[in-house]
Amino acid sequence: MEQLESLDELRQRIDQIDTELLGLISARARCAQQVARVKLSDDANAVFYRPEREAQVLRRIMALNPGPLAAEEMARLFREVMSACLALERPIQVAYLGPEGTFTQQAALKHFGDSASTQPMPSIDDVFREVEAGAVNYGVVPVENSTEGVVNHTLDTFIGSALKICGEVVLRIHHHLMVGQNTQRQKISRIYSHPQSLAQCRKWLDAHYPMAERVAVSSNAEAARLVKTEWHSAAIAGDMAARRYGLEIIAEKIEDRPDNSTRFLIISTDDVPPCGNDKTSLVVAMRNQPGALHALIEPFQRHGIDMTRLETRPSRTGVWNYVFFIDLKGHREDPVVAAALEEVQLRAAELKVLGSYPVGVL
Repeated sequence: MEQLESLDELRQRIDQIDTELLGLISARARCAQQVARVKLSDDANAVFYRPEREAQVLRRIMALNPGPLAAEEMARLFREVMSACLALERPIQVAYLGPEGTFTQQAALKHFGDSASTQPMPSIDDVFREVEAGAVNYGVVPVENSTEGVVNHTLDTFIGSALKICGEVVLRIHHHLMVGQNTQRQKISRIYSHPQSLAQCRKWLDAHYPMAERVAVSSNAEAARLVKTEWHSAAIAGDMAARRYGLEIIAEKIEDRPDNSTRFLIISTDDVPPCGNDKTSLVVAMRNQPGALHALIEPFQRHGIDMTRLETRPSRTGVWNYVFFIDLKGHREDPVVAAALEEVQLRAAELKVLGSYPVGVL
């Protein structure tokens, strides 16, 4: 009897806390509305989403988090509160590589929250065009996978685009084998998925479906759509695609590497001020001469700047010429980074800063 009374007391306490939370969240939402009015009174074209500010808020929450919830889980909760409050100011329009149910859509929602309005695009080029035209505020595109490497089309598109990188998000990728309600599981002879997903699940497929035809399609979501009404096929896709197309997952987490993850970039027309924990991406074309790579790297090494990625791509302007894509720690406005970039500018045939942006929080 004492245990039941104790449980009842705990429930009353939870109800009281929920009431307090409701009041605090509502107060935060009203404050967000006031922020919108202040911004609009100062500038009719005010920017409502500030990547550097949101990164600072989320990092502060994670640092202050007392538990027992994990810091990242607490940040996810605040991300959704911030997303809903931002939607009161002005809903964010985000284009992503579609169709619905792709990992890119999942990355967009992870970064912007469920209150953002996401719009699927048929190709990476279309995502760039929508942002450039001002039809949406931001775009989300994949740039590299921990298993299969860089997405070359994304890197190549940046060369001819004026858009800036304003953020990044890393998504842990879990692939599942799924079927429609008409599928005869013992007769699966065809498996659809994106080429990279097929490659990321190669060992599992060799062990479990060595005779099944592997059919590459434009996206995992498209694979899920195709198998919905077929009786002899399956798809490799993620949770969101399974829910979107009403499929049953018959094998979970079939990726060959348990740490499989994909990095996505957030693109926009705006530069982002420093937040204190930033990354800078640039593309550099060096003159075709001996020691070019050393001349490119030496200023960063001398200034103590950490280069986190260096990719080489063939240049579109000449045979056997190459451009270098570089990620480094720090913001372009940091004095040390600015000094190194100035030196590289003098040595390079061309240097283009793709953006400085907060290091991904979630």
